[in-house]
Amino acid sequence: MKTLFKNALLLSLLISGFTVFAQSRDLDNYRLPDKRGIHVFEAPKDSVTTFDGLQVRVGGSSTLQFQAVDHENSHGASGDELELIEIGDNFNLATANLDLDVVLADGVRMHLRTYLSSRHHPEPYVKGGYIQIDKLDWISPGFMENTMKHLTVKLGHMENNYGDAHFRRSDNSATIFNPFVGNLIMDSFTTEVGGEVYYRNNGFIGMLGLSNGKLNQAVSNPGTTKASFLAKLGYDKQLNTDLRVRLTGSLYTTGESRRVYLYSADRAGSRYYLVMENTEASPVSNFRSGRYDPGMRNEITSFMINPFVKYKGLEFFGTIESAKGKATAETSDRTVNQFAGELIYRFGNNENFYIGGRYNTVTGDDASGADITIDRTQLGVGAFLTRNILAKLEYVNQQYDGFDTTSIFNEGEFKGVLFEAVISF
Repeated sequence: MKTLFKNALLLSLLISGFTVFAQSRDLDNYRLPDKRGIHVFEAPKDSVTTFDGLQVRVGGSSTLQFQAVDHENSHGASGDELELIEIGDNFNLATANLDLDVVLADGVRMHLRTYLSSRHHPEPYVKGGYIQIDKLDWISPGFMENTMKHLTVKLGHMENNYGDAHFRRSDNSATIFNPFVGNLIMDSFTTEVGGEVYYRNNGFIGMLGLSNGKLNQAVSNPGTTKASFLAKLGYDKQLNTDLRVRLTGSLYTTGESRRVYLYSADRAGSRYYLVMENTEASPVSNFRSGRYDPGMRNEITSFMINPFVKYKGLEFFGTIESAKGKATAETSDRTVNQFAGELIYRFGNNENFYIGGRYNTVTGDDASGADITIDRTQLGVGAFLTRNILAKLEYVNQQYDGFDTTSIFNEGEFKGVLFEAVISF
């Protein structure tokens, strides 16, 4: 009876707590994790405040996926490490995130994301977090008020703001912003300890950032990694009721690294399970299936340009990217380029439905010395059942060209359909 009473009391407190949180879930200077956040890139900057004491927002997401994809290469049933694993049509592991956003003071917010279940780790682990400062009233009321109307500061072990593609990508179960299932072939995403300073004024945006260049934080191996530098410059404006335009250019560069993780840091894993993997592969250890990492481990300089245009229900988002660098054993730099364009048409009541396509290609010098090309076509449709629930269907076809006969990607291809059901709140 005593245990029953304690459990009932705890449940009552939890319900009461969530009721309080639900009264004001739309935080200041915050990208909402539902349909309303789709065309948001950096968290908005608004000097208006609703601060009324410490505020905690508990949110999260969950995604269930069905995969029906086939793959092939030139090796067939070779009986060695170049033979592809047999894959069938079935559900993949459901993924889930837990998000905590806490307003600590007027204009000061903390974000923390935990992967509860992911392809790489079925057990929970923290992706990263940061503190975002939009006001300095916590130092003194009105302190640097005119300056802070345009400035934002982010500090933490966080997702670097390189390019705009990462704002539309799937981040484990946070897939509601991605109109497709898969991310880009060369998926630029990393979490490093650092800081970013933003300046925004009348549509113009500038950002300078500095990080320690490490994915895995440790005091060992000193002197092997130097700081990484980030920058972004762009323009984003709603020109009239129907037309919005955005154009940004971004830079990520590091002079020396024990290992560059810009294209391999996503520990949650690819959305295409076990494609182009050999017979010894497992969903946990082979979690980057379908992606391409240029293997520039020692140093890298990457540029990305992203145009975005939305006219009524029609939108275009593009990626032009070039990565130049080398691995430790290489004596000269290599260059790999990526181009992607997606065209989406949203229609129906409040644009609750969409149809679209994306073409993505990667070309350049592989670490093996081959001049390779990877082409991907994605066709997708989606429907928002509510602003927190999205169902989407994708057809994907990815082809590999130029890889050596000793590569598992030689004459490789995977294609098929995937279905995703997303809940995000």
